[in-house]
Amino acid sequence: MSSQRKCPDCGSSEIVEDSHYAQNQLVCADCGFILTEGLLTTTYTDEKHLQEVTYSRSTGQNEQLSRSVQRGIGRVRDLCKVLQLPSLFEDTAVTYYQQAIRHPCFHLVSLNKKEILVGCSVFVTCRQHNWPLTMGSICLLLYAEKELFAKTYLSFLKELALDVPALSLVDLVKTHLDSFKLFPDSPSVPSKFVEDKEKLVTQTTQVVELASETWLVTGRHPIPIVTAAAYLAWQSLCPAGRLTCTLSQFCKLAGTDLPPPARQRLKELHNILLKMASELSWLRVLKVNKKSIAKYIADLLQHRRLLLRTAFRTGDSAADDPSGDSTTAVLQTVDAETEGTFLTGQKRKCGSQQPPLLPPCLLNPRKKLRTTISDSELSVTGDEPILDSEIEQYLRTPEEKERFSKAQACL
Repeated sequence: MSSQRKCPDCGSSEIVEDSHYAQNQLVCADCGFILTEGLLTTTYTDEKHLQEVTYSRSTGQNEQLSRSVQRGIGRVRDLCKVLQLPSLFEDTAVTYYQQAIRHPCFHLVSLNKKEILVGCSVFVTCRQHNWPLTMGSICLLLYAEKELFAKTYLSFLKELALDVPALSLVDLVKTHLDSFKLFPDSPSVPSKFVEDKEKLVTQTTQVVELASETWLVTGRHPIPIVTAAAYLAWQSLCPAGRLTCTLSQFCKLAGTDLPPPARQRLKELHNILLKMASELSWLRVLKVNKKSIAKYIADLLQHRRLLLRTAFRTGDSAADDPSGDSTTAVLQTVDAETEGTFLTGQKRKCGSQQPPLLPPCLLNPRKKLRTTISDSELSVTGDEPILDSEIEQYLRTPEEKERFSKAQACL
């Protein structure tokens, strides 16, 4: 018996040592409260990790937690097991869930939001450890609405003051394509639509990199871009029989949702590819359009650096020569070893009025709402203060002074 310690539950000093499964524990003799637990040497057979766990964890019971919290912790652990996450991720996710469920902001939330808190804890843990996992995958496993999950997730980050790094696009491509049903192990897909997984991931990654180099990724949600890129890559790997397949049909075959912005991202990718194809004389002869551009994606991606530079230079030369004269310009070779084999000495007309290659925000700017101007803003007295940076606009240059003096002399 130890009289130096008191029971935190009832305040009794009757603390005794009790052996449970050959493990010594300190227990209150009056109320039965367990002060300290021994360690049970057991295994998590489903995770294949040998480790010592406490008695409460081995039985899944903890009398100090409410049943709802215990149920939530169990859901977190079950979700981690379904995703086959390391044990370290599981402990971190449980810690985040306990912090969230104790926060006043989440005390009176609905059952749906409590279930979403389980997904948020796991999702944040995976993102912090650079583990590729999409929000759509979590919502699919929890049967949660994406809009509600996104709203709760932002509140989760704000209230717990968590910092979540951005996910790499390359990792996101691999994760997103893992859920596709277009691979040889999918018996429900016709053979002409089945594609090798490694080839599709590689080709999709290159299309996504092209989108990143042409500003299509900046400020956009990544999933629609990855979906559109996967569609183009899938068509390019076997054009015969796939060019007639639409984006919506492709998503149905792949067993994935079609994000509404994916159609716009596909249109932007088509414009970029057609702009690159216009820099190759043999593709200009074939009159490539958006329905047939997928046949030549492999060639365009192989020489995309030179084609993009040429497309930029084309826009600059068209802007410098607004008259539209049919002058010729010889394209300079950037890499003689890999790209000069088909572009060295190639000539093209600069007066074709090709639109410049610009970010989508400049090509299709959003219309600004007209604001009404008040009468006080219209009334200008001339006594308004002038900033130092504006004074330079009112100073005359020597040429202006000379012209002004000549004009004064003629009067």
